[in-house]
Amino acid sequence: MRRAAALMLAAAMCAALFALRAPAPARATTVCSSPSSSTTATDARICAQSALDQLKKRLGGDLSAALTTQQQLSETVSAATARAQLLAAEVSQEELRITQLQSQIASLDEQITSLEQRIDNERAQVKALARAMYRRPSSFLDILASSGNLADALSATGDMLLAGQRAHALQERLADDLATVQADRDARQSDLDDEQATLDQVQGSVDQLVTIQVQIDTLTNQLAGLIAHIRITVAQLPNLSPDVAAQVTGLMEQEEANLSQQSQSAAWALAGVGGGDAMALMALPTGSGPGGLQLSWPMIGGTLTQPFGPTTFALEPPLGQYPHFHTGIDIAAAYGTPLLAAADGLVVAVRHTTVGYGNYVIIAHGGGYFTLYGHLAGTQVVDGQHVVRGQLVGVEGATGLATGPHVHFELRYNGAVIDPLAYLPPR
Repeated sequence: MRRAAALMLAAAMCAALFALRAPAPARATTVCSSPSSSTTATDARICAQSALDQLKKRLGGDLSAALTTQQQLSETVSAATARAQLLAAEVSQEELRITQLQSQIASLDEQITSLEQRIDNERAQVKALARAMYRRPSSFLDILASSGNLADALSATGDMLLAGQRAHALQERLADDLATVQADRDARQSDLDDEQATLDQVQGSVDQLVTIQVQIDTLTNQLAGLIAHIRITVAQLPNLSPDVAAQVTGLMEQEEANLSQQSQSAAWALAGVGGGDAMALMALPTGSGPGGLQLSWPMIGGTLTQPFGPTTFALEPPLGQYPHFHTGIDIAAAYGTPLLAAADGLVVAVRHTTVGYGNYVIIAHGGGYFTLYGHLAGTQVVDGQHVVRGQLVGVEGATGLATGPHVHFELRYNGAVIDPLAYLPPR
């Protein structure tokens, strides 16, 4: 579909899918026991200082995570801006095409009117000829007798017959021309209806993008405020009691985790614009999609090194009630192993980053389904490209947050992460 190729060529959108797998900062805890009568003032000061030092280190990790999310949000803003420009260009293109079709239809309408007038004229002339023939003598002998000349009688009769034949033939040709022009006009009207529907869809994507941009701007401002708050808290730690500092730190960590998750949702929502589904900003819970989708393994061979779901692996981010959650499956093989599209679809993002997924590709499969291929050494597809099951999309690598060569294969349905193994055949 022309619209899909033009729009998804845009897919500047997902610079945003950033570090969906950025690790949560380690949470240090104090080891000081409750004060007792035997606790000296020196011990209390040492304990308090130790607690503040741990909180300072903890806040340093929080600040680092918030700054990373800020960088990723900045990439999301750039991607959204690029998408907006491409959508605006497509709107202009569709409007131009609609104007051209409307002009063609108007020209064909003029031809139809002209042909109908000519047919009416020919029909009137035939009727006039018929009336004239009716008024003349009805038999050849009467014509001959009235003319007194055989040649004149033959000429008069032949002329009338020839005129009638010519008028009838012209009327039939005009009717054929009218049918042809009318069919052409109907075809152009059908094209116009299709273009108008496409324009409506593009405009819908524009409206969805505007909503996403507003929410991204809100997240950017909230994140900037959080970063400033963390820095102020770090500077004021010596003036705070360990208990108060711990409470403030905990609240900021909750806010940082919430903003990080909303940023992830915004990135996926941006990926959905024009990709078959524009997903609303939402929390990203685990879920299960409907049946019917059949995926192929993205790699021939390889070893499943990490399954989908809750994990104790500290590098995995929190999700919902889980402190660490792996949002896809990891398959390891020799560096440079080809990676293949798991199903037919449209490439909606090809990104080359140094954090999170590293180099990655996202494919929209329609019906709310998206697959992601992360940590690639290189990519072999471009935004907006249609791919078929088994087509090469890239090669395995260890870019981004990776401990070794592998592909992170992720499946999402309407924004929710799903276990890909439920849609893959047994190995």
